[in-house]
Amino acid sequence: MEDLTTRLCWELVKKEESVAVWRKPSNNNCYLERDVGAQPPLCDLSDDPDNVWYVNLEACITRLPENGYGTNITTWPNRLDSIPDRLHSIQLETQISRGELLKAENRYWMQTLTGYLRTNWERKRFQNVMDMRAGFGGFAAALINRGIVCWIMNVVPVGAPNTLPVIYDRGLIGVMHDWCEPFDTYPRTYDLLNANRVFSNEQKRCNISTIMREMDRILRPGGTAYILDSVILLDEIQAVGKAMGWQTTRHVTVEGPYANWQMVHCEKILASKKKKRNM
Repeated sequence: MEDLTTRLCWELVKKEESVAVWRKPSNNNCYLERDVGAQPPLCDLSDDPDNVWYVNLEACITRLPENGYGTNITTWPNRLDSIPDRLHSIQLETQISRGELLKAENRYWMQTLTGYLRTNWERKRFQNVMDMRAGFGGFAAALINRGIVCWIMNVVPVGAPNTLPVIYDRGLIGVMHDWCEPFDTYPRTYDLLNANRVFSNEQKRCNISTIMREMDRILRPGGTAYILDSVILLDEIQAVGKAMGWQTTRHVTVEGPYANWQMVHCEKILASKKKKRNM
């Protein structure tokens, strides 16, 4: 193990009995000073470390950015609301400053979360939370800034800009996923699913029922889903939810009753409650 970590340029920080802590380098100096033919080799210069979907694993070391992106970050919790350097590397079709986009997303989710909190949030005791279309991680940041203790998985859809570098630099966790495919997790994993415009973004690739069935699989009985989407799609979303045994309620958002987007609050009813309702 120590031989491998030395070749990986990891620094041994502390070792006590059977527990060891290593630190990954913050630049490429050690990598470039290794002996010729050292294994594993450095990845090819053409390798794109941000290309993460359906890519074969390679037995090589990814070079660190020469510009320091990913290492020049502040300490927690300040990094949560700081604008990371790697935000400027995200491919976005916008004329607006990326920093302003991140700030706007933060404000939006702080306002939207206020509405969520009115739906008996306190008694739910959400622990495992998923944001199905995470953007820059604004929903997760809002939860943390509100002092809501939970574990949050940020999912970046494959059809959206790859914002995972920003999510990671903010101190959050996340993965990329195609919502037209099953999500790699156990059934009944999550207490809360937040689906912000997921269906309107995926409707040309797969149908609503496909995504809803997967949401039902990974949502625990008694769990909650907040679906923010186009009013054009919400009737079908509610119909599918009802067919799955969910209880759905539509609400207007902070944008008002005439906005093109509304929220459906969904409850996956416990089997015991379903029996009582059917009696």
